[in-house]
Parts: sequence; structure tokens; C-alpha cells
Amino acid sequence: MRLAAYLVDAVPRVGCADPSGKTLSALDVSPSDAARGVLPLIQAKAQGLPLPASTGETHAVADVRLLAPLPRPLRNVWCVGRNYHAHAKELSASVFKDNDANPESWPIVFTKVPECVVGPHDAVQLPAGVSEQIDYEAELAVVIGRGGKNIARADALQHVFGYTIVNDVTARDVQMRHQQWDMGKSFDTFCPMGPWIVTADELDGTLTRVRCWVNGELRQDGSTEQMIFDIPTLIETVSRGITLYPGDVIATGTPAGVGMGLSPPRYLRTGDRVRVEIDGIGSIENAFV
Repeated sequence: MRLAAYLVDAVPRVGCADPSGKTLSALDVSPSDAARGVLPLIQAKAQGLPLPASTGETHAVADVRLLAPLPRPLRNVWCVGRNYHAHAKELSASVFKDNDANPESWPIVFTKVPECVVGPHDAVQLPAGVSEQIDYEAELAVVIGRGGKNIARADALQHVFGYTIVNDVTARDVQMRHQQWDMGKSFDTFCPMGPWIVTADELDGTLTRVRCWVNGELRQDGSTEQMIFDIPTLIETVSRGITLYPGDVIATGTPAGVGMGLSPPRYLRTGDRVRVEIDGIGSIENAFV
């Protein structure tokens, strides 16, 4: 099932996308609940409640405005840094070279504030005068369906509701300036998300392909099999001593090919378009303005 949040005549809706991704079937969700996207459905399912019934109303995806499936996540988005072998290698000669002695000992975990989330086709605002080194990071995001604390790796996938796409947009100079990464990751509009959440019964997030194009040029192409820390390990790690809740999001890291890793680095500029596609989910595409 592909669960989407969208606007029809400025009214929030939640619905199911068909397998082609071209048609949305509305679910019986009040506008006030639909303003929270798919989150109320995730929370209801965690309580053992069924998904809402269909209203019988359908819309072409081309005729609506898709929102992020979680327009305002429950809390900060959990994110993982340098989680693909090739990506860790491409940054090993950068300013990250002295960042740690062994990047494969523990996952690098940081967060992005929920207010930075925007829709799958919304514009991303370049923070003029604040940063000149804006980078893209195509990522598979895990959406937690069943909460828990100290979740064992062997049980972790049972806690997954589904998967979506995020672009972990990053101001590299700000990221380095503050050493902690949250500020450089959390500017307004720095987390495009969507186009919907694909439920875990329809997608194996441990075996899919993540790609990213900048202005039509393929920059990133990696399989989630190439992660240093797999999805169960990430869920186990983030939940160590910390309770995860239904609707929490974990962005699982990006493959090689980010702008910072190129020689010379190639950062985003006004007018650039970044498209992220993940097999089994679909794609998001955002203009940088």
C-alpha cells in the first residue's frame, strides 16, 4: 500500500496511490487529521485499529499537490551519517578525514528538525548569505509503526510501518563550522520527503536501489545492501535507552556521489533540480531556489 498526503482545492486529504503511482483513492480521514498526513493512520494501526475506509473519490496525481506523507513529523527526524561503504570512502579525504578513527564502530546519528520537511516537489530554499556549500543526499527513510525501547536487532523489522524517500539537504560549511551537524542539516525546506509511504509488506527496504540525479546527471546509485549498518541495526541503535514512537522517521544514510565528494566539489546553485528515486517507492524532484 502507498499512503499519500495531498491537497485537493486546498483541503488536506490522505489516500492510497495505485501501483502505477498515477491515481489516488481518498480515505475517510477528516481534514484536521489529514493535515497531519499519514501519521494518524500509523498511530491508529499501532493501537490495532484498521485503516479508514475509502470514500470512493479518486484523483489523478497530476491534478493534486502532493505533500510530504508526514508534513510535520512527530519529532526530529533521526538521520545516519556515512552509512554506505563507498560514501565513507569518498569523504575520507575531505574535512571528515580526522573526524573519527573507525567510522564502522558505531553508526553516526544526528537529527533534523521536523519543520525542515517539505513535499516531494516543493522548492528548496538556498540560505543566501548563510551558506555557499549546499549539498544533496538521497536516502531511504524508515517509518516506525510499532514503538519500543531497546529493540533487539532480530525484532527490528517488526517495528517498521513502511518506507519513504528523503533528500537530506546539507549546508556543508555550516555543518563543519558547528562540528555538531544539526544546524547544517535543519534549515527551512532542507528535508524533501515523499512521494508517499510504501508499507513494509510491499517493500523490502534492506534490498532496494537509491539513485539521485542533479539536472539530469546521475550522481548517486547504490543498493541498500551496501550499507555499513543495516536497517535492523539502525533501529536497535537508535532505540537503545530511547523510546521510539509510531511515526518516528530514520533516514538511513546516502550512497557515494554527493557534491562534497566530487573533485572538485560541486555544490547546488539557484535553478538546479535534484531528483531522488528509490526502487519500489517512486521519486521526488525539487528545484533549488
